[in-house]
Amino acid sequence: MRLVFLGDIVGRPGRRAVATVLRRIVPAESIDFVVANCENASGGKGIDPQSAEELFDAGIDVLTTGNHVWQNRDIVPYLGENERLLRPLNFPTGVPGRGWTARKGRRSSVTVGVVSLIGRVFMAPVDCPFAAAAAALAELRRETPVIFVDMHGEATSEKVAMGRFLDGRASAVIGSHTHVQTADETILPGGTAYLTDAGMCGPEDSILGVRSEQVLRRFLTQMPTRFDVAAGPVIVQGVVIDVDERSGRATAIRRVQQRIAA
Repeated sequence: MRLVFLGDIVGRPGRRAVATVLRRIVPAESIDFVVANCENASGGKGIDPQSAEELFDAGIDVLTTGNHVWQNRDIVPYLGENERLLRPLNFPTGVPGRGWTARKGRRSSVTVGVVSLIGRVFMAPVDCPFAAAAAALAELRRETPVIFVDMHGEATSEKVAMGRFLDGRASAVIGSHTHVQTADETILPGGTAYLTDAGMCGPEDSILGVRSEQVLRRFLTQMPTRFDVAAGPVIVQGVVIDVDERSGRATAIRRVQQRIAA
């Protein structure tokens, strides 16, 4: 089967571009299952129920998030009701929502496990992502060998370590959060597809999807500055992964990068 993961979706421009790209590549590339990180999809920070529904309607099967998941308060009850929107698994026990799910895609009868993790290096304190991942995968593998992991983190070393830690247990470990696509896609010795960061789906003429002059003002003055989603052409970045649905081992991985006019 063939999976696609799209990097952090930034604001309305990112949502619209993702819908356009999915209409093209899902049939053209025979995509069976779509996962995307949506933690910046509403106004550039956080996710709200309306934006989540828009992305599901665009063809995404499961949405993962990260450190900005709580930005919009109305997402809290929605997280409790919708198993297709995940918050990081290793947030403290008792927070709303869930960190993993197992679902059949709308284009495939194969069950796919999806796990959302968040790193601890240069990030807010959370529970151990390695221990959380090990426990979740032990349970998920009773349902399916096809398991996708979004490792939302700042430090390259922590993401690489997670890939190595889950090699042979997950079909893919793909990083998110930095909005910069890396060029280190590989299949690890145990059959796990790995990429340090999938990149972003947001305005290209920007700083990580935000208006450049606003980010520069913050760096130059260190004063509080409003951040707005930039305008102009949008870059859609992600990764396509081929997986043997019987063994769960990845057989191919390649990066996706498409530009959509404003």
